[in-house]
Amino acid sequence: MQLPIIHADAGTPVKFIVKADFDTWLSSQTSFIKSFVEATRAVNNNVILVPKQNAAGLEVVLVIVNELADMWNTGDLAKQLPKGSFTLDIPEELVGGYALSFVLGAYQFAVYKSLPAIESKLAIADEATFNKVKQQAEAIYLVRDLVNMPAADMMPQHLAETMEELVERFGGQFSQIIGDELLEQNYPTIHMVGRASDNKPRLLDLLWGDENAPKLTLVGKGVCFDSGGLDLKPAAGMRNMKKDMGGAAHVIGLAQMIMAANLPVRLRVLVPAVENAVSRNAFRPGDVIKTRKGITVEIDNTDAEGRLVLCDALAEAQTENPDLLIDFATLTGACRIALGTELPGFYSTDQTIANELMSQGLKNQDPVWQLPLFDQYKALFKSDVADIANCGSTPFGGSITAALYLKEFVEPATTPWLHFDVMAYNIRPLPGRPVGGEGLGLRATFDYLANRYK
Repeated sequence: MQLPIIHADAGTPVKFIVKADFDTWLSSQTSFIKSFVEATRAVNNNVILVPKQNAAGLEVVLVIVNELADMWNTGDLAKQLPKGSFTLDIPEELVGGYALSFVLGAYQFAVYKSLPAIESKLAIADEATFNKVKQQAEAIYLVRDLVNMPAADMMPQHLAETMEELVERFGGQFSQIIGDELLEQNYPTIHMVGRASDNKPRLLDLLWGDENAPKLTLVGKGVCFDSGGLDLKPAAGMRNMKKDMGGAAHVIGLAQMIMAANLPVRLRVLVPAVENAVSRNAFRPGDVIKTRKGITVEIDNTDAEGRLVLCDALAEAQTENPDLLIDFATLTGACRIALGTELPGFYSTDQTIANELMSQGLKNQDPVWQLPLFDQYKALFKSDVADIANCGSTPFGGSITAALYLKEFVEPATTPWLHFDVMAYNIRPLPGRPVGGEGLGLRATFDYLANRYK
């Protein structure tokens, strides 16, 4: 989908007026504008298209808002404006956020269905602002497209194709370990979870950037469909499991942001990509697997598969002692119970990084919330027959126990680690954020990284 922005400085002005100040503002306008607004405001409510008095076209678009600082004031505007080019009449420091909101609100998933075209365009004069909005919007569009795609068309091989396309566009290297090669190269948990599917499991590996730059490694959960395995999900729980590769979508989108902005890092992206299917060779509750790191894991529940594919990838990521290790995963319903679907939770082994990340999220209106790595809960995934079990003995604190499980496979003493437990999906329409796949916490994370690696 083409983005509804152009690099230009001409267009119909869109003026934003705080509701409390609107009557004062209107009293200072021409008699024509006064009369037109008074006659149409009740119908048009918060968006008023004011025509030119003696010519065709629009004189100005008036948008009445509660507060000027909210970037999502433009989230529904692209679909409300007619064909034409528009400019934002707001303070310069707000243009980037407003412009991104405008573009994100224009997103449509039209792969299988024809939808009316968005014909309005937003003109952005400043080149740096235009480029940043374009880069971030393209990456978030990509995340949404990947998550929205039906599982039949978004299996491990399709994720591989997406990462190959990134390398073709930005340079770098891409490799993958497929099927039984995973056993030969000691990625047993990725193979175990994905072996029951006709779509072969694989570990996708992208490298980009200067070899001598700081090492930044991203790991994303790529469970392209999650039936629950032999611990089969009920129909309602399985309905949207095409989105269980949302963690992979997030790191792919974040990688695109990083490469498009040419951040000075040595980037590595690892995506363990599988389908958790049911077949005669599916892994079973009670099985014990020896992971890449050598830790033995008892399978308590086959529907706790995301942490299994992630643990081998995290162990591999740790071998290079990266400067920073970040993973994204649609890991637990428990995090959604705690924080809802719109606020992504994260865990960190470095409190300074966590504080800076939360501060950045508030600054750019992409909030994230830190949850505790409460070590006392490690006892909840104790096993009598293996080093650990793959899930806790109680549903309470489920997001924390999942994070603590993953922490067993990283080395926080040498590498700061961030783990995001995200929904990757909007369940209700919000300005700039339609129902469907969503990139949550990506802008906050990217801006943190851009500040860290200047």
